[in-house]
Amino acid sequence: MKVILRNDAGSLSIYVPKKDLEEGVVSESVEGSGKILTLANGWRLQIDNLNDETHLPQTFDAKRLPDE
Repeated sequence: MKVILRNDAGSLSIYVPKKDLEEGVVSESVEGSGKILTLANGWRLQIDNLNDETHLPQTFDAKRLPDE
């Protein structure tokens, strides 16, 4: 799914246009070549090729992971 990742005053947030959903990122972890971002609503999204030097806002392809 397409998501827009942006940095709002030092905190990350994700907007999912198809769901009209905007949530803050509460945690992130590195896995393989990408990051796993956990949103405030409990969703876990995997975004490949995302690093700390990425300029935001930017659109990414994300994969929603099953709930733990």
